[in-house]
Amino acid sequence: MRKLIIVCALLLSFGSTAQSTVVSGKVVEAATGTPIPFANVIFVGTQQGTITDFDGNYEVSTASEVDSVEVRYVGFIRKAKPVLSGKTQIINFQMDEDLVTLGEVVVLSGENPAFEILRRVNANKERNDKRSLDAYQYESYTKIEVDVDNVSKTLTNRKFVAKIQNVMDSIEVIAGEDGRPVLPVFLSEAISTYYYRKEPTLTHEQVHKTKVSGVGITDGTTSSQIIGSTFQQYNFYRNWMTIISKEFVSPIADGGRLYYEYDLSDSLYVGGEYCYKIDYSPKRPQDLAFVGTMWITKEDYALKRIDATVPKSANLNFIQKLKIQQDLVRTNEGPWLPEKTRVVVDVIQMTKLTAGFIAKFYISTKDYVINQPLEKSHYMNPISMDEDITESNEEYWAEARHDSLTSTEVNVFKMIDTLKQIPLVKYGMGAGKFLFNGYHRMGMIDIGPYSTFYGSNDIEGTRIGMGARSTIAFSNKWVLGGYAGYGFGDGRWKYKASLERILSREPWSTLKLEHQKEVEQVWLLNQNLDPNGLFFSLSRFGTLTQPFRMTKTRLSYNQQWGTGFNTRIDFKHQENNPLFDFQYRTNEPTTGLASAYSINEASIYARYAKDELFVIDDNQRQSLGTRYWPAFNFKYTAGFKGDLGGDFNYHKFQFGLDRRQKMAFLGIGKMSLSAGYILGKIPYTLLYNPIGNETPVYVDFSYNLMDYFEFSMDKWVEFRYRHSFEGLFLNGIPLLKKLKLREIASVDILYGRMSNEKANMTINPLNELGEEIPLFSRLDTRPYIELGYGVENIARLLTVQAFHRITYRDYPGVNKFGLKFLIEINL
Repeated sequence: MRKLIIVCALLLSFGSTAQSTVVSGKVVEAATGTPIPFANVIFVGTQQGTITDFDGNYEVSTASEVDSVEVRYVGFIRKAKPVLSGKTQIINFQMDEDLVTLGEVVVLSGENPAFEILRRVNANKERNDKRSLDAYQYESYTKIEVDVDNVSKTLTNRKFVAKIQNVMDSIEVIAGEDGRPVLPVFLSEAISTYYYRKEPTLTHEQVHKTKVSGVGITDGTTSSQIIGSTFQQYNFYRNWMTIISKEFVSPIADGGRLYYEYDLSDSLYVGGEYCYKIDYSPKRPQDLAFVGTMWITKEDYALKRIDATVPKSANLNFIQKLKIQQDLVRTNEGPWLPEKTRVVVDVIQMTKLTAGFIAKFYISTKDYVINQPLEKSHYMNPISMDEDITESNEEYWAEARHDSLTSTEVNVFKMIDTLKQIPLVKYGMGAGKFLFNGYHRMGMIDIGPYSTFYGSNDIEGTRIGMGARSTIAFSNKWVLGGYAGYGFGDGRWKYKASLERILSREPWSTLKLEHQKEVEQVWLLNQNLDPNGLFFSLSRFGTLTQPFRMTKTRLSYNQQWGTGFNTRIDFKHQENNPLFDFQYRTNEPTTGLASAYSINEASIYARYAKDELFVIDDNQRQSLGTRYWPAFNFKYTAGFKGDLGGDFNYHKFQFGLDRRQKMAFLGIGKMSLSAGYILGKIPYTLLYNPIGNETPVYVDFSYNLMDYFEFSMDKWVEFRYRHSFEGLFLNGIPLLKKLKLREIASVDILYGRMSNEKANMTINPLNELGEEIPLFSRLDTRPYIELGYGVENIARLLTVQAFHRITYRDYPGVNKFGLKFLIEINL
């Protein structure tokens, strides 16, 4: 008996001194370095394991004798690594995609058991969706990193790349042992408070602090506004989600079974919630849909976690992968809010002489305040910044970050700072920005736009010039701008000078005075075209249509009054001297005829766009467009005689409505409806002269088969609609679907009239035979109609659209059919 007790004691002593094997580490994608959450980590030959957390971290231990640990996750090749039994160690995994099995879902006979769960998810959407809350707010920490990847040998062997070789030699350290080489070019952090109100639906983000380091970043005003959480809102309870300007169908959409295959693969506890694990994949590989896994709570059928990837086969350009991972938390009122979100966008290498890049976004939220809406005035600006937004030190960030920076991210900041100091990089980024926005920064001024540099036409001959404007480095309240150009054909200077005072940034308010002397065509006299645009630049070459020498002075006052509501008041004096045979009848009893004329105008312009988003770019306020709601425009102009000139009294009324309509799987439509009416006896040059297009380039705001100046009218209604089907039909054709072509169609309708009183004011010139040469045409009772159809996304860049002129085809010299081309980058 005593011997038995001694043996048992020895065994117990041996067991107590045996050491456990403890393994911890991180699991990431080899291609992008993105953490893989919810992956299974198991000791080979045992049932002992764990799953990775949202950041890909894990820790697993066992008292058994083991020699390796393995990681498994749907869509990735299993990977095992050796372990030292009885030791505590760190083992990291970088996983490769399994392109063969990615997204495969097995469907057995009978009703899919996932369908009943999805029905209950849809039935409980309203109580789980955050949009059902009266209001919510939270603190948000946003981190963004952009890396250049796929730096090919062909590119690294180029002479200009050799100058930054010393920096690129350290890429392996950033990439890790198994990952692809990457070159970090941007890293930012932001702390903000995000607010939402249901009635009316309003959002606001107050950005408190930002830390931005990036190649080519010259200031923090624009970047500080776009690196917050406003641009990283992903709500899978929406049937259709807008991501990178495209519409993706959610895996829990009401009609999700039309687009997805589902598989109930497991049930397990996730963060204390018992969940159903459902895998999903798109039925049609080309559809804008996701493949991945979601975890649905058993208690209230809410989305607890989701891992969603847009496959490479989807009809997207340049995107190798788009991945969204999200972890949600239940609020005290029931609906769920995103607690952590990670987004990865992997952009392909387009040619051997270019590189791809990876953009990584991480958003963490905390300190939730529920159902305490603020006053509507609080939401006036969708994005606002604290005055000391960029003033912070490392001690602040160490305290404010929701998660600490990894050692790799610390090295990224250092690498970017080194890269920015290389002269070739500075010049290259400056050239890229110049091509993008038309301006080149030189300290306190921007040189540009490039449309002021050169021109050539039958009036001015060869024209050279230069433009500039002051930057925020000069002043954040005053903006000086202008250009000057000299025409060698007419021997005259043209110029523009402006002085703008920014009265307030919140709400936005400015006062601007400008004076201009220019040669302008009749169809541009009353239009506000972007002088930086390609169409405007091309229109100044060749033969100008009915040109005038114009001298203009204008005073403008802009004011933002509330969310989405802006007004502008203008006072203008303008003198027009024709450079072609133009005369009009006057009321003067002595002469009765005149050619030159002057106008005085006072106008008020109002625009209401409920969800239009603006950002402040230095001293410029830029619109990023609307998301869901239409934009309404109204303008009233009064022309009057006065001591300073002004030959006419008249009134102009203009109304407009613009909307970008998302139609789920049918694509996206862009609609514009406008109307106008002009009262008063004035010549046709002051009426509405629709913009035609004689260039081979497609222009969305013009009539593409109409001449530059063809019709004139004093009352009109026009409807314009263009629809992009996003590959709805071509995606189903086997031989074409891999080309990712997209169908487009359009219709443009213009109905207008001109009164005889206004038409008879103009004296038409005579030809050699004494016949009148009409200076303009009038629409009769028929509308002008153009129909268009075509294909976009040819070779990812080219759009070709055919147009048919349906009415007014018998006019001499008109184009009844035409092809227009456009090179643009579309995702």
